[in-house]
Amino acid sequence: MLKVISSEGKESSHPDGATVIEVLAAIDRKSARKAVAGKVDGRIVDLQTKLGAPGGGEGKPLAVEPVTLDSKEGLQVYRHSTAHVMAEAVTSIFKDVKLAIGPATEDGFYYDFDLDHHFTPEDLEKIEKRMSEIVRENSPFSVEELGRDEAAKLFKGDEYKEELIGEIDEEERLTVYRQSEFADLCRGPHVPTTGFIKAFQLTSIAGAYWRGDEKNKMLQRIYGTAFPSKKELSEHLKKIEEARKRDHRKLGKELDLFSTSEDIGAGLVLWHPNGATVRTIVEDFWKKEHAKNDYSLIYTPHVAKLDLWKKSGHWDFYRDNLYSPMDVEGQEYIVRPMNCPFHIQIYKGHLRSYRDLPIRYAELGTVYRFERSGVLHGLLRVRGFTQDDAHIYMTPDQLEGEIKEVLKFTLYILRSFGFNEYDIFLSTKPEKYVGSLENWERAEAALKGALVSTGLDYAVDPGEGVFYGPKIDIKIKDSLGRAWQCSTIQVDFNLPERFELAYRNEKGIDARPIMIHRALMGSLERFFGCLVEHYGGAFPVWLAPVQAVILTVTERNDEYAAGVLKDLKRAGFRAALDIRNEKLGFKIREARLKKIPYMLVVGDKEMEEGLVAPRSREEGAMEPETVERFIKRLNAENIPAGGEFS
Repeated sequence: MLKVISSEGKESSHPDGATVIEVLAAIDRKSARKAVAGKVDGRIVDLQTKLGAPGGGEGKPLAVEPVTLDSKEGLQVYRHSTAHVMAEAVTSIFKDVKLAIGPATEDGFYYDFDLDHHFTPEDLEKIEKRMSEIVRENSPFSVEELGRDEAAKLFKGDEYKEELIGEIDEEERLTVYRQSEFADLCRGPHVPTTGFIKAFQLTSIAGAYWRGDEKNKMLQRIYGTAFPSKKELSEHLKKIEEARKRDHRKLGKELDLFSTSEDIGAGLVLWHPNGATVRTIVEDFWKKEHAKNDYSLIYTPHVAKLDLWKKSGHWDFYRDNLYSPMDVEGQEYIVRPMNCPFHIQIYKGHLRSYRDLPIRYAELGTVYRFERSGVLHGLLRVRGFTQDDAHIYMTPDQLEGEIKEVLKFTLYILRSFGFNEYDIFLSTKPEKYVGSLENWERAEAALKGALVSTGLDYAVDPGEGVFYGPKIDIKIKDSLGRAWQCSTIQVDFNLPERFELAYRNEKGIDARPIMIHRALMGSLERFFGCLVEHYGGAFPVWLAPVQAVILTVTERNDEYAAGVLKDLKRAGFRAALDIRNEKLGFKIREARLKKIPYMLVVGDKEMEEGLVAPRSREEGAMEPETVERFIKRLNAENIPAGGEFS
């Protein structure tokens, strides 16, 4: 007999060879009806998987539980199954198509196709229609185990499957999933039948290199999404549409914030006056807050000898993402990919005592990394970007306290820009690392201790630390609930060792400092892109490139309006004047499209009474008031949202 333990801890016995669904139904028929897959000893499997008794029935009971659509695993199974339905639909419409891969994603799925015909939006409609027919057919998903030779024979002539099969060990069994006449190499699992799929939509077409390598053939990728109900699908599609409206690339062009140019090179950003104004506000705020928190601001070069990056380890660990060396008088230089070795050189410029520590160096340092063209994405993934970088040097007993202060400082900065929700991750030792296990354990313990003592919820992200140390990553959530990786706090025992950093301790003996790398916003480019999408381009007053625009009704009002502009600028506000010979309604609509917080209408009545008639971006028309009173209103709103840092 087969021994099983349920998720509630109840043990039961079942015949050897019982399927997962039979076991689940015997345990709890109601929950079994909701299952799309099963979990056996932590592994997700098909409901039709047969179970055998471990150790001939004498071993530990198998842990068996249902996987339902209200879980992340269940949605992945559901969406991956929908990807197979899409692939069947495509192969039934386009007979000469070849399939690559088709995984589930965080909120949908995709499949890559090799086809001479270029997919069109009209094709997506045909594919969706055929998918609906396949769902109605309610064909079962079945799995077949094959040896490598058998699989190679089945997929003979398909270079994509042949390549995947060739990478599998000869002894390893492969699985092929079928529904109706369709078959594909796949690890599974899948929902029981195509009829389980209730709501889906194909969303876009894109190009994708086979296996993400630009040296390989460009394939066509169809993206889609699927949800357990039409209501959930509809809500998701509305969210996608809102995200499209907020896309920082679209708004960057409409609001004249930034651009890129093929004449300059992909991934290199041009900041236009409006965008540069917002960036300057961000930078000034950053500098002021760092000065208040005992950081010393520094500046360092954009190039350095290659030997510096070899010594730091960056050349060995990140070589594929660094720019090629340039010859300078017989020596090799590269543009800097990180700022830390420069900051280390400043630390080494003097003898240090334990009384000097901690030392905190901060820099808005621009770095350059070779990102493949296929991953570049607006401001979120670029080749040249400015990190809000800082490096802190301290004694071992100062480590946890410094991490706590950096955490508090980070959250204050994020709140100031309107980010009040975030996910926090503790990333631990990766497979490839440098330094001793003892130091890694000390660093991880210090990060964990700081998180616990500050009362912050976090999750562990195993193996995602950097090569020189563990880290805390903070993913901010925008107004649509999307997570963005920006802030990071990294502990480093490695670079102080490599560069032989020292300080004189209480006993007068040289000791090795510990180093923290930290970025509160990550990079200004990515953070700016997040800000644009978070606010949909409608920046709060303190960040808006133009805080108020004065709109005249007739030419008679021009001189008075110019005086209002002068008053606002004297008060320190970013204001503009629109005296064009256009209708007032047109000027108002244009100002709203530019997402300017306030419009001040000036006509004959306002001019005679010495007033302005404000219109708020959010609230519309307001009661007329004096310029002095409006300036007080702006002053009250011209502040960050974070409150005081403590």
